[in-house]
Amino acid sequence: MTTSLPVALTSPLTKAQETSVINLVRRTARTEIMPLFQNHGVQDVTQKSGRFDLVTQADLAAEAMLRRGLQQMFPHALIVGEESASEHPDIRTQIAEAEFCILLDPLDGTWNFSNDLPLFGVILSVTRFGAPIFGLLYDPVRDDWISASTGNGAHKVRQAGTPRPLRMGSEENPKNMSGFIHLHLMPQNVQQALAPHLPQFARTQVLNCSCHEYRTLAQGGADFCLSAMMTPWDHAAGIIACQEAGGVARMLDGAGYNAGTPQGFLLTANNEAAWSAVHETFAFLLEL
Repeated sequence: MTTSLPVALTSPLTKAQETSVINLVRRTARTEIMPLFQNHGVQDVTQKSGRFDLVTQADLAAEAMLRRGLQQMFPHALIVGEESASEHPDIRTQIAEAEFCILLDPLDGTWNFSNDLPLFGVILSVTRFGAPIFGLLYDPVRDDWISASTGNGAHKVRQAGTPRPLRMGSEENPKNMSGFIHLHLMPQNVQQALAPHLPQFARTQVLNCSCHEYRTLAQGGADFCLSAMMTPWDHAAGIIACQEAGGVARMLDGAGYNAGTPQGFLLTANNEAAWSAVHETFAFLLEL
């Protein structure tokens, strides 16, 4: 395994450190996630905010293992995990001020996982003052991943294979676009206002897993994503992956994405023209 020294707060991740992080995520998935997939009991799944917002023993054990390993590698980093943030939500207010922050979703797509659907992942990102500088979207089932870092592009790696550069799609006409819209996570008044506009697109859907939605976007399999739940561990890695693959990600009001942003609508699309076209359809949401 590649070893690394603690990172200096003013430096980006080195290639060796990126490799160490990826190795840690892969070990965690093999140790704490995959043994429980299709092998967990009812007692291992509990609800957080409701029946579709779940946490399992795999979530908790994976976050603990990742946190231990990351603290050894980066002892001065602010580490914000989804499960720990559920217990201590105020930690999110520190993200935008942190020079080196690691955001973790130890098991993204928990509903899929708990229902024996093989569509879940591990999301890890590094942010500087809230801006993503490194992102990892890992699939434990296939043991492959998409990684991206500022100025170095986005790449997909299949185990020991050669990294493949990624490029988002080129579609710019909404009537031909496929997109992810997290309608069920929006307030009811927003759902009612937004739903009549969905037929303007060729297809809208959700995968119940941000990891795989952003993977699909970065590989050109979908054209846009609109989200209104600003959970930073769900978005930061996917944002840098899409940006490094040629895409555009901004808040619907035109502000740049920052992982410390607590609320708003986040729109990611193939390119500037595609973003503008989708934005034109959804701009009315800013008035609600």
